[in-house]
Amino acid sequence: MPTITVIGSVNLDIVAKAARLPAPGETITDAELHHFPGGKGANQALAAQRLGAHVSLIARVGEDSSADEALKLLREGGVDLTNCKAVPGAATGTALIAVAPTGENQIVVAPGANRTLQPNDFEPPGTDALICQLEVPVDTVAHAAKTFGGFFCVNLAPAKRIDVAVLQRADLVVVNETESAWYGNTLAACTGLIATTRGSGTATLQQGGDVISESTPPAVTAVDTTGAGDTFTAALTVALVEGQEPAEALRFACAAGAVATMRMGAQSSLPGRDEVDKYA
Repeated sequence: MPTITVIGSVNLDIVAKAARLPAPGETITDAELHHFPGGKGANQALAAQRLGAHVSLIARVGEDSSADEALKLLREGGVDLTNCKAVPGAATGTALIAVAPTGENQIVVAPGANRTLQPNDFEPPGTDALICQLEVPVDTVAHAAKTFGGFFCVNLAPAKRIDVAVLQRADLVVVNETESAWYGNTLAACTGLIATTRGSGTATLQQGGDVISESTPPAVTAVDTTGAGDTFTAALTVALVEGQEPAEALRFACAAGAVATMRMGAQSSLPGRDEVDKYA
């Protein structure tokens, strides 16, 4: 069982499922409202746990009622929350998400306590792997990259300027096609693997500028794409740390991401290992 630490965000997702996504300045009515635990860090932590890793989460939440709701599935799923602490006076991160029947979404995030996680708030973890994203301060991610000695994965989402040393250190960088275009030639600094997702299109795995593997996600009926990218990131990390070959690991990650779109919610939709293996 691989051991993985995730440093990242915890949010409460407030989801409105509507007949379609609104255009700028437009109001859509008659939506269905749901609350789901979310945040890229929390999603990736629970996804990795469900896929067979033993996971610890380093994160920050507020001292409010949203924190219990946001952490509920992590607790039930067995993720180690010893280093997930409440910050006095801060609000738990919140994501406002509009979802169309096709599963496509629009997301606005209020980071709250997530932005208070600082480099000196934690010791370098002693796990097999570390996963970071950019919903916490980039200085914190840079510190983690510098001090951690194992397999280091960074999901460059949302796209932000980041110290090139993070890319040079990373064993795995994960981006979607929009983020890949935003970073452009900067990604060439990464000497490790670069995974690029394209929704239901073909995902690629590159190293040294060359595509070393491609995989198309299995065809599924998508209900909500929220959390699919987080599931892909967690699954690819788990598979590579387990020792799977890159092509096999990419196929597994594409299957996991696809299965995660088949149910509503980010964490409530995260698949278990047996379910993913049926599609991989």
